[in-house]
Amino acid sequence: MKRVVIIGGGIAGLATAYSLREHGAVAGSPGFEVVLLEKKDRVGGNIRTERVDGFIVEGGPDCFISEKPWAMALCKRIGLEEKLLPTNDELRKTYVLSRGRLHELPEGVILMIPTKIIPLVTSSLISFPGKIRMGLELFIPKRKEKSDETLGDFVRRRLGREVLDKIAEPLVAGIHAGDPETMSVRASFPKFVQLEEDYGSLIRGMLKRMASFKKSARAKPRGEGGKTTMFMTLRDGMGEFIERLESLIKGFENTTVRTGTAVKGVSKKGGKFLIEIEGGEALEADSVIIAAPAYVASKVLEGLDHGLSQKLLEIPYASTATVSIAFKKKDLKRPLDGFGFVVPRKEKRRIMASTWTSVKFDNRAPGDSVLIRCFIGGSKNRELLSLSDAEMVNIVREELSDIMGIEAEPIFARVYRWINSMPQYTVGHEERVRAIEEGAQAHPGLFITGSAYHGIGIADSVRCAEVTAKKALHFIKNPS
Repeated sequence: MKRVVIIGGGIAGLATAYSLREHGAVAGSPGFEVVLLEKKDRVGGNIRTERVDGFIVEGGPDCFISEKPWAMALCKRIGLEEKLLPTNDELRKTYVLSRGRLHELPEGVILMIPTKIIPLVTSSLISFPGKIRMGLELFIPKRKEKSDETLGDFVRRRLGREVLDKIAEPLVAGIHAGDPETMSVRASFPKFVQLEEDYGSLIRGMLKRMASFKKSARAKPRGEGGKTTMFMTLRDGMGEFIERLESLIKGFENTTVRTGTAVKGVSKKGGKFLIEIEGGEALEADSVIIAAPAYVASKVLEGLDHGLSQKLLEIPYASTATVSIAFKKKDLKRPLDGFGFVVPRKEKRRIMASTWTSVKFDNRAPGDSVLIRCFIGGSKNRELLSLSDAEMVNIVREELSDIMGIEAEPIFARVYRWINSMPQYTVGHEERVRAIEEGAQAHPGLFITGSAYHGIGIADSVRCAEVTAKKALHFIKNPS
């Protein structure tokens, strides 16, 4: 019986394993074994949910984007449709810290693109010259050059420096933990590039897309499906996604999930792959799928292909930490009237952003309490990750005291560190990924997937996993 070995048990590895069985049954593939190997003592990678005393605390990602349909579609296929939970959009506001005060991000600003005039004009966040500069975006010709550019250059060129400093940079830091001055706009935000290319203006393009979306939404039959918002999660936390996938995968015949199993390297022997496991064990495989971070894939493939290994090392990573902290509602001096705030680099703060978790989603805290999550590290303050948990909690308490006036003793706090967890799509990323994929193709049966290549979010990881699984199935059926 042929064997497929998956290295890495995060969402990419689990989605790959599930897709191999799901699509393999439909495609009528010959019988094959699936073995998933995970170094840590648990699967799920960066997705980790802790449930304690009525609180649901997310250590890593707390949701996925519904506009990219692959994660939600997988949730439905594995029986989690009734557990899908939207955001509380009636409370949806985002604040930006500027000059020491929280300013509401103007209504109608989608990421950084304004789509409504009145909220922008009356906003206290952007100066009058900055607002004029944003409006001039409608008249700026599109870029003729097709080469890649940084997100920073792109935003300055189209919307001005103030939008970069006060909106784009802090939002990007919160999502990607990255630096706009090094990030590839083509790889990180391809839709921005497409809007400029198709419409000659981000504002004009976004308005037309919104009109098209509203028209299609009105065409749907009344009551079709549940409520869907831009960000979706699961009622009992994102860990529910991992738990269901793991349970289903283990239930398939000839399928094994092994945690606490570190891979030393991959080589070729007698036409098959040989996976060396720490401790002396070795597994033979007809196909190997590496669903681990690029630097892990580099180490594993060093003995098989030095050039490919070195190319994988060219994808940099950032480190972050999340600190979730709970308070009694009565102890707050100001209401939590939004989803949270982001912090521009210019403010010289020690946190990148804060999500007011119990406002953003239901079922995250008991009714008399609130749950807040703060983000530390990234490209701004990596050195803070060397602090102890107690020191990190103290930083968060000091920042929340200064920004929000919260002086109360917390009910509890949880710190989660994610070292080298966020791949950075720097300028030239698309070319690097093409070279990596060409290098892998030189070894038939070897596939590489995960967040380092074609999208960092959960939805993109699921999409890439499904594509990779189909490629592996095709190889198993047609190895020549």
